[in-house]
Amino acid sequence: MTGILLIQLGTPDAPIAAALRPYLRQFLSDPRVIENQGWKWKLILHGIILRTRPAASAEKYARIWDPVTGSPLMHYTKRQTALLQERFPDQPVRFGMMIGNPPLATVLNEMIESGVDRVVAVPMFPQYSATTSAGATDVLFKAMMRVRKVPALRVVPPYYDHPAYLDAVAATVTDDLKALPWQPDHLVVSFHGIPQKYAKRGDHYPTHVVRTTRGLMARLKLPRTKWSQTYQSRFGRDPWLKPYTDDVLESLAKAGKKKVAVVLPGFTADCLETVDEIGNESREVFEHAGGEHLRAVPCLNDHPKWIDALERIVRDESAGWI
Repeated sequence: MTGILLIQLGTPDAPIAAALRPYLRQFLSDPRVIENQGWKWKLILHGIILRTRPAASAEKYARIWDPVTGSPLMHYTKRQTALLQERFPDQPVRFGMMIGNPPLATVLNEMIESGVDRVVAVPMFPQYSATTSAGATDVLFKAMMRVRKVPALRVVPPYYDHPAYLDAVAATVTDDLKALPWQPDHLVVSFHGIPQKYAKRGDHYPTHVVRTTRGLMARLKLPRTKWSQTYQSRFGRDPWLKPYTDDVLESLAKAGKKKVAVVLPGFTADCLETVDEIGNESREVFEHAGGEHLRAVPCLNDHPKWIDALERIVRDESAGWI
């Protein structure tokens, strides 16, 4: 039996410091996220970051936490899994988290024990980066090393330029902007950043980002003067991929672009980086610089076009199995 396994980064169990501390410890201990971890980094992590950052992060998560559905990333991952299950009624569709719950290893074991002997794994990261895509396969392969009945495995490759994915992103943008009482003067296409040194060492994430942006703009048919592509979510003091989203938003506001929409194609589900970082923090930067309206366009989430795309991507990569 073939099973479909969605792999997402993860989310804390609650918007409180006690839940953020183990989440951040696991995340920032990943050598794919922070490379060349030595005693200095461990001292910084355990002596400074894990003493101060959990409370600050908890405050941010509290701003996006729904009293009923909780974390938006968890909510939409559940929705994506349930909707994809409807498209594959004869195959179990599950999701596992690289960090936090439900642990990917636990979900994989449950699938194997239920009779799954072939797995189609879908990392929920359209653009490849060692920090995400490779991190997902690290967790998956480590889990495989601990089971006796190892299933056959296919890992869906990055789908940054897959037509169905690009069509889905374009549909979410078009549908959202149509519903606005105003139309943007400029569109900012924002992706999660990575340190510049990672790209220099061979991570081809920036190339995938450019390919995605070009494919999206071809569908939206916006002139080059009407959009900018940026990177967000810097961490630490090292230079990250540029231009930085907040810097561009500030410049746009000062240049008289009063209405801006931010699109986030690198995220398949809304999360802290989209709802709070862009929707709250970046909006403050924009308004402080003179902007009037900033719209964080929702991510793919449970948009029907995205579920269509997920189905097509899985079918493309599971030929002969499903």
